[in-house]
Amino acid sequence: MDRRALLLGAAGVGAAALGGAALLRPAPQSGPLLPFGVANAQTSDEAETDFEVMEMVLGDPESPVELIEYSSFTCPHCRNLHANLLPQVMADYVEPGRIRYVYREVYFDRFGLWAGMVARCGGPERYFGIVDLIYQQQPEWTQGSPADIAESLRRIGRTAGLTNDELDACMSSQPMAEALIAAYEAHTEEHDISGTPTLVINDVMHGNMSYEDLSALLDEALAEAQ
Repeated sequence: MDRRALLLGAAGVGAAALGGAALLRPAPQSGPLLPFGVANAQTSDEAETDFEVMEMVLGDPESPVELIEYSSFTCPHCRNLHANLLPQVMADYVEPGRIRYVYREVYFDRFGLWAGMVARCGGPERYFGIVDLIYQQQPEWTQGSPADIAESLRRIGRTAGLTNDELDACMSSQPMAEALIAAYEAHTEEHDISGTPTLVINDVMHGNMSYEDLSALLDEALAEAQ
C-alpha cells in the first residue's frame, strides 16, 4: 500500500472516527497533506528533510522488557486504551522503572498526522502531556470540516502552553510531515501494523487486550529476563 497516497487521499471525518483497520481503505476524495501554509504541496519520495523524529520513551531505557504501543490519534480503541489501561500500566510498570515504554504514532489519515505534529510541537518534555489531551478530547476535535479539526488541534496545543506562532510553524512544516511519514513507514517495515492499537512486547506483536492479560504478558517477560 502507498501510505503517502493514502494520507493525501484524506479520510472524511466520519471515517476518521472509525479508527483501526477501517481507515486502511483509501478515501475517495483528496485533500492537502497539511492544514494550511505553503507546505500544502504533496510529498515526494525525493524530498529531503531536516526534521529529526525522536523516539518517545518512558520508563527505564535499560530495562530488558520493552513495550511498544502503536496507536492512531483518530482511533477510538486507542483512546479507550489510554483512558482505561495505560494509566495502570504506567503506575505498575513504567513509573517504577520495570519496563521501557515506547509510543509510536500510526497515520491512517491526515488528521492523525496533524495531531502528531501538534504533539511533537511541544518537544519531548511536553509530548506525552499533549498526547493525553489529544486522546481525552478525541470525540470533539475529530468533528467538523478539516479547517475545524485543524483549529481544534491548535486549541489543544494552546492549552498545553504552545503559542500561535509555534503552532503555525509546526502545522505548516513540510519537513516535519515528511519526516513523520518516513518514520511511520520505517516502523511498518519493522512491524506489520494492520490495525490499532497494536502492542509489541520484546518484538512479539499482540492486539488490543485487557489490563489483566497485558500484565500477565509483562510479568512473564520480566521473569524470563531474570
